[in-house]
Amino acid sequence: MNKVWIMLIRFLKNLFLSLGVFSILIIGISFTRIPFDIHRWLGTEGNTYFFKPDHIVFLGGSGMPSESNLIRIYYVVALAQKYPASKVLIVHPIDDAVIHLMCKEIIQKGIDSSRIEIEKRGANTREQAIVIAEDFSEMLTQNNLIVTSPENMRRTLKVFRKVGFKHIGGESAFENAMFVDLTYDHKELGGKKYSPNVSSNLTLRYNFWNQLKLQITCMRELAALGYYKLNGWI
Repeated sequence: MNKVWIMLIRFLKNLFLSLGVFSILIIGISFTRIPFDIHRWLGTEGNTYFFKPDHIVFLGGSGMPSESNLIRIYYVVALAQKYPASKVLIVHPIDDAVIHLMCKEIIQKGIDSSRIEIEKRGANTREQAIVIAEDFSEMLTQNNLIVTSPENMRRTLKVFRKVGFKHIGGESAFENAMFVDLTYDHKELGGKKYSPNVSSNLTLRYNFWNQLKLQITCMRELAALGYYKLNGWI
């Protein structure tokens, strides 16, 4: 066996070993609250603002309808009702159909259309902050409240501050937990004897999977924070 094959085999062995260790680590962390705490840390940046916003900045997250946009609209509407003198700035890449549905949803929930402004440019957070500063330059010195997903909030506020926005706060679109007893009777529902009885084990049924999903979300965002830092955008 030549040296090339020996090196390749060693590389593959180390690769599979590393992937195995990584997988075990990911699974182990999913049984802890670490992903939850990181997610909260990312999302609570800027939530202690002490001003009435002149603008509520709604950073669109996806299509319409979608889970990410609908929950953000819920928060935008609540804030617009709380601060009736504020404008609502919808920021979303050019997609007139989606933007129309966003506006329609906000208006149907009682917010006057005259309060809504739209920014269609910007493919990422950095570019969105720059074009808002260009097209709505008065906002640089006004009070601005950003609504986006929790994992994006820390990076978003740092980006806007870097661009030159002086007074900025954040309202993360957190989901609210459901405090309901979700245990059930395995036998009563016809569960098989040979099937694992997880009727009262909420960790295996829900918590593990939720934390596993949060890990992926947080890892992606931590990578984005590193990338933005490398480019000097935050």
